[in-house]
Amino acid sequence: MLDHIRQSLDRIAEKDRMRALKVAQLADGGRIMRDGRELLDLSSNDYLGLARHPLLTETAANFAREYGAGSGASRLITGTSAAHETVDARIAAFKGTETALVMASGWQANAGIIPALAKAAPTTAIFADELVHNSIHAGCRAARADVHFYAHNDAEDLERLLTTRGAGVDARIIITESCFSMDGDLADLPALNALADKHGALLYVDEAHATGVLGRGGAGLTADHAGAALVMGTFSKALGGFGAYVACSALLRDYLVNMCPGLIFSTAPPPAVLGAMSAALELVPTMDGERAHLAKLSQRMRDGLQGLGYDTLGSASQIVPLVVGSEKDALALGEHLLEAGIAGLPIRPPTVPKGTSRIRLALRSTLSSEDVDLVLDCVSTWRR
Repeated sequence: MLDHIRQSLDRIAEKDRMRALKVAQLADGGRIMRDGRELLDLSSNDYLGLARHPLLTETAANFAREYGAGSGASRLITGTSAAHETVDARIAAFKGTETALVMASGWQANAGIIPALAKAAPTTAIFADELVHNSIHAGCRAARADVHFYAHNDAEDLERLLTTRGAGVDARIIITESCFSMDGDLADLPALNALADKHGALLYVDEAHATGVLGRGGAGLTADHAGAALVMGTFSKALGGFGAYVACSALLRDYLVNMCPGLIFSTAPPPAVLGAMSAALELVPTMDGERAHLAKLSQRMRDGLQGLGYDTLGSASQIVPLVVGSEKDALALGEHLLEAGIAGLPIRPPTVPKGTSRIRLALRSTLSSEDVDLVLDCVSTWRR
């Protein structure tokens, strides 16, 4: 077996797809410390700079002092504390839903919720956008369901599949991200809501990269376009901490508590994590100024890259892809940026489709216009 593992790694290296862990530390002002250097950070998902916010760190420490280091059990045994239920209620109020549930991570939530939902009906068909996150793919693979992927953001293709593949099943589920993690573009939620209503489908929306940044009060795009039956998101990106949530009706919450293995068999999130969640939910609705600044920075980056001749795909968010094509070019541009003191790390297949390797520029409200111009100046001096 070890020989096969070595050969597999050799094949990954031959394709310029080898990855390795490197130590980094978030710093103030949109910077990180890495290999003893301070770098301008364009690769973290800390979109509002909350990961080092004093209120999050202090509240996390206070929760740990009051409730201890761990929760002791899964939520169904003895792991649900009063703090868990308070955070659940605050998430529901933030998202404008009847109820909510805290879960361990976004990956775990998608991988566990989707197969649980598929079990509810004798036959289920899932219709997912082709560019959804790996965790959704994992959930679809685990589901006892027919799974169909529609062309990215193509409502007509989705309707075709719903009509041809969804008519003979007992239940239908439509799955999308609201803000796509690698392209930075946005789902057409009004169109998806209309199709879900027309075909009697449950709409499931992943708001991991929209939560905190987009929508009314930073509550995500579903806050502006209600209709999804189930919305999940994370606290590990714009909300600065760790963990995930699912916001839904009381009916769906009761079902997940009884049928979702990711919730049933995982230890409940620990007190310090809940403290950071609580603080983030207090801060985020007050940060319209930071969201407006971030939107301006993102547009400045898109305009600059397009002026240099680069494709930024359909980006309309704080995620701006700088597409270069090959894995080798993405690695070379990443090194070029690093030499200039910029952490813009390459994203390669299988994370993105073959031929679309890129630098995924993740902007943050703690950056300045001068920081964006520094990146653009550096990119302008690079040649494939």
